[in-house]
Formats: sequence, structure tokens, C-alpha cells
Amino acid sequence: MIRVAIIGAGHWGPNLIANFHNHRRSEVVKVVDRDAARLTAVKQRFQDVEVGSDAEEVFCDDSVEAVVIATPTKTHFELAQAALEAGKHVLVEKPIADTSEKAEQLCELAERVGRTLMVGHVFVYNAAAQAAKQYLVDKELGRIYYLSMVRTNLGPIRVDVNAAFDLAAHDISLANYWLEAEPLTASAVGGAWINGGIEDAVFATLRYPDEVLVNLHASWLHPRKARDITVVGDRRMLIFDDMNMSEPLRIYDKQVMDDRARASFADSFTSFRMSVREGDVLVPRVQMSEPLRNECEHFLDCVGSGEKPLSGGAEGLAVVRALDAIGCSLAQGGREIEVDAG
Repeated sequence: MIRVAIIGAGHWGPNLIANFHNHRRSEVVKVVDRDAARLTAVKQRFQDVEVGSDAEEVFCDDSVEAVVIATPTKTHFELAQAALEAGKHVLVEKPIADTSEKAEQLCELAERVGRTLMVGHVFVYNAAAQAAKQYLVDKELGRIYYLSMVRTNLGPIRVDVNAAFDLAAHDISLANYWLEAEPLTASAVGGAWINGGIEDAVFATLRYPDEVLVNLHASWLHPRKARDITVVGDRRMLIFDDMNMSEPLRIYDKQVMDDRARASFADSFTSFRMSVREGDVLVPRVQMSEPLRNECEHFLDCVGSGEKPLSGGAEGLAVVRALDAIGCSLAQGGREIEVDAG
């Protein structure tokens, strides 16, 4: 039984408590939050869980083996650093930190103290996302041209980080996972309408190896909640709709065939004979499961075995490097910025 403490009982915290307080593999022994009302709500729902407002009590408690951090992004580094230095295994919600320098420090610290450091990139634990990756691994879509990733909703509006850090972190982690690569460059524009200096909507383009483009639309100022991803290959195309619980994946047997024939005379235009193939639409059967539960179970597996997490510190660092480049591009009017490879 792994004893877990959870820091942060806000929007996402109760879901983490419910998953770790299962009395099967783990139990939540303490929940920490500075908001007394949140702690009262936790105590009403989980009567056997101790609550408090001081995270230092968790770090000093030798019986706590793992710490789960679900606090605002700006606090991730300080809390994760303190937990690792206290010898705890750490699961920190995305993004791992608010700068790549801090993320790198956490990776080095976790390696030095020999503790698991995992980031809550929950979408890589989605069964449909994992099934989609297999299509890419098996080259079923052919050569990948581009990914279009849309993540929008009306709120919650953050005041510590922009929409890219809050929302696009999910999509970058998924793109890295699917493509088994990290972006080379980033360019982005956005608008800050609600809180000055904090972009409410970001439109970004990432360039990956092999000339793959990834376009991101992240906004918390949008009338419709959308979690739509399109993958376009030269043989087939794939759509992953996370809002469609019954049919999250669709494979489109569509492609453009471009037959080019040179004219007889050098001064003539090249003629193009293009045809579009409209094939069947395949809806794969996906055995769905709860992604957050999968993530939590994987964290416990890694704590027990010492194996590297699927979304470990290195993966979290890669995402923040891309986010840093997006931030630099936003500040420079959309200029294409190289992503720091470390």
C-alpha cells in the first residue's frame, strides 16, 4: 500500500484523490490546500483523509512515499523540488514547470535522488490516443504531412499562464508521443483580451522532423468545447475526437493522387492531372477506459518497479521547451523560433 499525499484540492484535485484513495494499491493520507472551503469539501467526501494547509508537513512525514501536485503552474517547481529533496516520488500536473530551466533542474534532481518524477500528460494514457499511435507506428496513414489540433472551451480562465501553457501542453505531449520526436521550431500569435499580457487564445505552428507540421489552436475564450485532432497522411487520414466517447477514432481512406505529365514543348506549362480518392470511413473499435485512472495506475507501477514513466520528466521537459519557444514567438510578433534541444 503506497501512502500518497496530494497538494492542491481545486478543479482537478478531487479526481486525483478519488483515484489514489482506493485502499487497494494506495491510500491518500493527507490533502493540502490553502483554501479552507476546499479542505472542508474534501473532508466531507473523504472522511478518513487528513487535511491541512502546510505542505511542509507532508515533506517532513517519513510515512508519505509519494506526493501528487495539482496546484497552479507557477508553484509546480518549488513544490516538486521540495518533495524530491525530501525523498518522495512525485507526480506533478502538466506542465512540469513554467520554464524549461526549472523543468531541467527537476529532471536532474529526480535522477540524483533516485525517485520517480512523472508529469500528468493524461492524454497519452487515453486508449483512443494509444490506438491512434499504433496506426502511425504501423505506417497505416503513410507519410505524415500534418496534424491539426484544436482545444477550446469557455474557461476556466487562468491568471498565471497563457492558453498555450494551460491547454496546448496536452496537444504537444500527444504530438511528441505520436511522432516520437520533438519540434524543431515554433511560431505563434495570440490575443490577450481578458487579462493583460496573458493570451486567452493562441494559434501556433510547430515544425517537426521529416517536414511534419503541427498546428495548434488553444483557447479558453470560445463558445464550444472541442478536443479535435486531425492527422493527415499521404495514404489515409485520421480524426481523434475526445468528446465522442462511443466513436473517438475515425480513419478516412482518402488521398490525393497527383499525376504530373510534362508537355511536349519546353515553353508550355506543365499539365497536372489530379484525382481524389474517396474511400471508406473506418470506425475502429476502441476498448475505452478512464485515462486518469490509467495515469494514476502507471505512476504506482513506476513507484513500485522503478521503471521510467511514459510521461516522465524528460517528456515534460520537451513539452516546456516547445512552450517556451511559443512564448518567445508570441513576444516577437509570430517570428519562427528554434526550440532549444537542451
